[in-house]
Amino acid sequence: MNSVRPMKIATRGSTLARWQAARVAALLDRPVELVIVSTRGDERRDVEIHQLGGTGVFVKEVEQAVLDGRADLAVHSAKDLPSTTDAGLVLVAVPERADPRDALIGSTLDGLATGALVATGSVRRRAQLAGLRPDLRFTGLRGNLETRIARAADDDVDAVVVANAALDRLGRSAEATDVLEPSVMLPQVAQGALAIECREGDADTIAFLQAIDDAPAHRCVLAERAFLAQLGGGCDLPVGALARIVEDEIVLEVLLASLDGRVVVRAHARGDDPATTGRDAAAALLDGAGGRSLLDGFTTAAATAPS
Repeated sequence: MNSVRPMKIATRGSTLARWQAARVAALLDRPVELVIVSTRGDERRDVEIHQLGGTGVFVKEVEQAVLDGRADLAVHSAKDLPSTTDAGLVLVAVPERADPRDALIGSTLDGLATGALVATGSVRRRAQLAGLRPDLRFTGLRGNLETRIARAADDDVDAVVVANAALDRLGRSAEATDVLEPSVMLPQVAQGALAIECREGDADTIAFLQAIDDAPAHRCVLAERAFLAQLGGGCDLPVGALARIVEDEIVLEVLLASLDGRVVVRAHARGDDPATTGRDAAAALLDGAGGRSLLDGFTTAAATAPS
């Protein structure tokens, strides 16, 4: 009897990342071997994500493990991926999507006192909260989920913001004090979804992974990523997006804000094709809703910032 060669899964080493890899392994229903990879984002916890260069700081080294043959596939939090897939890789599958919403730990939004201090490392979360509550103050937040939850107990912090999916996946959903609806805070692109990549041209692995793809979730993630690609940003932009399937049509809600939250622009688009819907949403936001001046301001600031 021939034994089945374990599939090698590249992943980060955090508890949440290992859970995600284990979930994919369970869906694959075959022996696996984890290839634990440390990323730049893991190693530089003293620096906020957008200051490290934004999207991609948690995935590049994991992807490299696939490209150089140390692993057959990579499992990511889809929100960590750049909006375009690197050459040599293909985004094959998006399994079922978890709750995409954000959650507060430590207080409800309405329960925060005037001038309360909220911990978050996300410019998207900070901008939207500032738009809702201009009185709030903010401080950075880095580290794994356990570290972030513990920060809510600090005397100097009144609340922290995390992805609700992360709490659910690690069995800590009871820690959430307030789960924020998308009408209040639009999630990050692809939040709550997992993304599985493998080498382009690896037909056997591609066919195997396609069997665990959730087609509706995949369509939604592709639409959100297409929108972000049109804007050309990532974690350094206060941008949100959330797609859902309504009667087999993609309905995509998008947002762009100023860093201080004084200007928040929303738009939406609907369509059958994810890429087209994402582009249409970007056009509606930038040209129809007046978001282009905001985006141009970010582009100018980035170009003039000291290197």
